[in-house]
Amino acid sequence: MLLANDANWSLMTPEIVLAALALIIFTIDFMTDIKGKKPFLGRLSIISLLITAVLVLFTNNDGGTIGHVFVVDSFSMVFKLIILVGVALVIGISMYYLDKHEDIYQGEYYSLMLFATLGAMLMVSSADLIVLFVGLEILSISSYCLAAFKKYNRKSTEAGIKYVVLGGTASAFILYGMSFLYGLTGTTSIVEIREAIPTLWVDYTWVIAMSFLFMLAGFGFKISAVPFHMWAPDVYEGSPTPVTAFLSVVSKLAGFAIVLRLFFVTFENIYVEWAFTFAVIAALTMVIGNFIALTQKNVKRLMAYSGIAQAGYLLVPIAAVVTEADTFTMIAFYGMAYVLMTLGAFAIIILVTEDSGKEDMSSFKGLWERSPYMAVAMSVFLISLAGLPLTLGFWGKAYIFFGAVAAGMTWLAVVMIVTSVVSFFYYFGIIRQMFMREPEPTDQEIKVPVYLSVVVTICLAVTVALAFIPSIVMDWLQGLTWMGMF
Repeated sequence: MLLANDANWSLMTPEIVLAALALIIFTIDFMTDIKGKKPFLGRLSIISLLITAVLVLFTNNDGGTIGHVFVVDSFSMVFKLIILVGVALVIGISMYYLDKHEDIYQGEYYSLMLFATLGAMLMVSSADLIVLFVGLEILSISSYCLAAFKKYNRKSTEAGIKYVVLGGTASAFILYGMSFLYGLTGTTSIVEIREAIPTLWVDYTWVIAMSFLFMLAGFGFKISAVPFHMWAPDVYEGSPTPVTAFLSVVSKLAGFAIVLRLFFVTFENIYVEWAFTFAVIAALTMVIGNFIALTQKNVKRLMAYSGIAQAGYLLVPIAAVVTEADTFTMIAFYGMAYVLMTLGAFAIIILVTEDSGKEDMSSFKGLWERSPYMAVAMSVFLISLAGLPLTLGFWGKAYIFFGAVAAGMTWLAVVMIVTSVVSFFYYFGIIRQMFMREPEPTDQEIKVPVYLSVVVTICLAVTVALAFIPSIVMDWLQGLTWMGMF
């Protein structure tokens, strides 16, 4: 039995500090003008995230567990750092957006972002089904509120309603699947469940299979994998654009982290029984996401289907496992690349759509003449997302491709190549608008605010740098002991 006095609570230092800072920012909001602009709260939120990232990096480097309920290891540290940096970049682009939309209460918005981050961090470190679900719901409820934050906007309200109804259903599926495991084993510890699974699989095959499928459906919704992706386009289109960026990157990666933690620990001993299921879902997600994206004219819906397709690429290493370490390394590397590429692109999407007042791809007409730096940066991000050779996205996909071939899933690697080629067409559709279309006569030069310029420059610099030296990051990731606590 775990006693509170015996637990090493220092392992939760980053989470405790982040929760305290989120509450402080929430309190400061109440102590200041309700409807006034509060850019200092955005800066405080970024500082809070950076403080938390430093604590993740430099405290409890040896790792440890709190009674097999909460675990700190290389896996949790890497994904927490990716999530924290991603949210900091999202808040950076949010500061410009919120200044343009005075109907959004900034203090509440930033506090919800921090609480959503806290939920994601709890998910990543969970070693128990209850802790996992608590973290999931903190993230989910905060995300529901953020999606509907423009409460006087019909699309935003619709997005929030759809998200909460379908998200609640997905959570119910996850909880129902967990109940089967608890009923069979009498424990919520994923380590103890893993030890019991081989014996139970013989006598209760269908019950465990149902548990697996219910949880797969629930988490498939969270990562917007086909056929659980239907919510994404409408929610992405209706949400405030920075929230769309948050959902497409941070929320998705948190979902992938817990899929790895849950399925690679809990169902590790029956891996051969479920690997092909992930392979089929990965293939469908890549195909449907990319082909439907071809038909999109709204840039946010296009990025929604692009995000669905990217989820398919991230699912490939889960299906085609050479070793667990290789799988975690490939997903972490591509996850880093995905954060930089996508958030850089969303920063420019916010700039262009807010300037034009519309979200069609035509809003990018003549961007090369109106803001050359932004046009070049957007091209780099899109080309990298498409996986063109010698880009960061190319190296991420190449590592996954060779991993699939090494695991004997050549057909899945072929699907990756074909769908990546398809993605060139809709990404280059935006590039064509920027460089090969004349701006409207009323269009003027775009003035780039400092916040967006900083985010774009950071994402661009790191994306370009890592494209030339990807081995440095890969060597570091491959040297980690990913789930040493298990």
